[in-house]
Amino acid sequence: MLTKLLDWLSSMRLTVWCLCAAMVLVFVGTLAQVEHGLYRAQKEYFQSFIVFSSLTVHFFGKKFILPVIFPGGYLIGGVLVLNLIFSQFRAGNIVPRKIGLYLVHGGLILLLVGQLITDMFQRETHMRLVEGQSSNYSESAFYHELAVMDTSHPDYDTVVAIPEQLLATRSHISHPSLPFTIHIRKFLPNSRLENRQPGESSEPAATQGIGRNLTMREVPLATRSDEKNLPSAIIEFSGNGAPSGTWLASTLLGQPESLTIGGKEWKFMFRPVRVYKPFSIELIKFTHEKYPGTEIPKNFASRVRVINHQTGENREVLIYMNNPLRYGGQTFYQGSYDPNDPRVSILQVVRNPGWLTPYIACLLVGLGLTLHFILTLVGFTRAQAKGANS
Repeated sequence: MLTKLLDWLSSMRLTVWCLCAAMVLVFVGTLAQVEHGLYRAQKEYFQSFIVFSSLTVHFFGKKFILPVIFPGGYLIGGVLVLNLIFSQFRAGNIVPRKIGLYLVHGGLILLLVGQLITDMFQRETHMRLVEGQSSNYSESAFYHELAVMDTSHPDYDTVVAIPEQLLATRSHISHPSLPFTIHIRKFLPNSRLENRQPGESSEPAATQGIGRNLTMREVPLATRSDEKNLPSAIIEFSGNGAPSGTWLASTLLGQPESLTIGGKEWKFMFRPVRVYKPFSIELIKFTHEKYPGTEIPKNFASRVRVINHQTGENREVLIYMNNPLRYGGQTFYQGSYDPNDPRVSILQVVRNPGWLTPYIACLLVGLGLTLHFILTLVGFTRAQAKGANS
């Protein structure tokens, strides 16, 4: 039984099946991007072991919803890695003349493993800076958190960050640093806020704070790559003398709400997830050049100052297209700008511990192919010379 399993894992038939399954997965996953959006399709189809989804197909004017149950990218890639390993070392002995093939297969395995590392550990955020401003954190473009802040201390704030996944799945949340309980009365993964008109009969979003003057409505989840979801929640505080009533927490507000609980001033804000750093980046000058007579960007660059009090470092760096800043295990790219404010630069911050694996993998594949060609050529030349002598 074990022998048959090993033979199947090392077979060329399994290789063909994996490659065909990967082609089908890419095709169906690409179609799913139209309906579900780029990032949801990536999660469901390529960053999973089994795909459980649906696909809407229009055929002769009729709409059909087809269930999709298929091996995911992780499963196909994992089986292909096992196939590559067993296909070369199934016999149990190393043949020197096949060293080139071993390197090629090793490079392919490293490429697949490197992609897995990237999917699991890569983090992309952005840092929005105005000229003269410095920041020690970057923000996520797609994930949000409810930040509850104790601002009673004169030197610092105590912050408890609650991921939006907890707001969506739990009815109440407590934390050792919070002397009260937060009750989630309503959560919308994508929402819009509108001002209430005088005499309007519709109920306000909340009974306390700015929510008294707003209405909240749910909108479909974003599917385009240039859109993002803007969640909102209706919350209520209880315990330790918390004021009664509901409050609106929304990523659309942009400013924290304040309230007093237990004799302390507290603030809360629904904001993008923040990633803090042990150093700060200050924007000195942002340059945005356009082609004459057009709005087409020609070049935009940011002159920044890196300040690290732990190491005493204080230096200037110029970040521009294809010339990022690599510092502290992160890469800072010139990502975008604010068309309404010429002083604003938006840096894309990428942390990818597996960024070197594609380069090493390509080097191994290239070296392996070169060695295999040379060894084959030498063997062929020797065979030809031996035949001529005989």
